[in-house]
Amino acid sequence: MSKAEQISLLKQVVEDLLQEARHQGAEAAEAGVSAQTGLSVTVRLGETETIEHTSDNGLGITVYFGHRKGSANTTDLRPEAVRESVAAACRIAKHTSEDPAAGLADADRMARDVPDLDLYHPWDLDARAASSQSRAIQAASSASRSQWW
Repeated sequence: MSKAEQISLLKQVVEDLLQEARHQGAEAAEAGVSAQTGLSVTVRLGETETIEHTSDNGLGITVYFGHRKGSANTTDLRPEAVRESVAAACRIAKHTSEDPAAGLADADRMARDVPDLDLYHPWDLDARAASSQSRAIQAASSASRSQWW
């Protein structure tokens, strides 16, 4: 899946989540969603010990019923799991005490123009290349340490 497709999917998940929060009676809601993929290589004594491919999703929802707040998280982005997370946050909010400090900032105080911080720099590195590079780094580190002793 391309980066653009992934972003589009995550936006849809958040839109669905916020719509579900309204449907369940929340007066306000906020959400955070993330998706990560990665590759981890562990080298020990010059040999590749582990190669791990990771793919993680995360979703957090906070709902407000007046000044009562409830939050829930999930790593499952399927529609039914999202609905259940919203329902859990709503149940929590309905049973919490009023907190006059709880709630979202006024709309005129929220950021509208979010700059692109240029933080996405994927590295097309397969497991074999990552393993080779990790062994080379460990060898260089070992050589550097032996010079200091």
